[in-house]
Amino acid sequence: MLTKRQGERLPQWLDAVRREDLPGLHTFAAGIERDRDAVIAGLTLPWNSGVVEGHVNRIKMLIRQMFGCAGFALLRKRVLLAD
Repeated sequence: MLTKRQGERLPQWLDAVRREDLPGLHTFAAGIERDRDAVIAGLTLPWNSGVVEGHVNRIKMLIRQMFGCAGFALLRKRVLLAD
């Protein structure tokens, strides 16, 4: 389902999870069920937000450094390794 973009199989998978006695998977499936259309789209469509997530991660790192949460050692390393 994940590697072959078969999001249309998600409802059957959720039904199978509900039939099994696996409480951890029940919680996971309930979370998926809350946003079912978006999860099916994510499993089916070829687009993703990987590039955006990379930029968000970089911005968060810079913000941590600006507010001093990263510590001197990491800041020193970033300055020394900067191009």
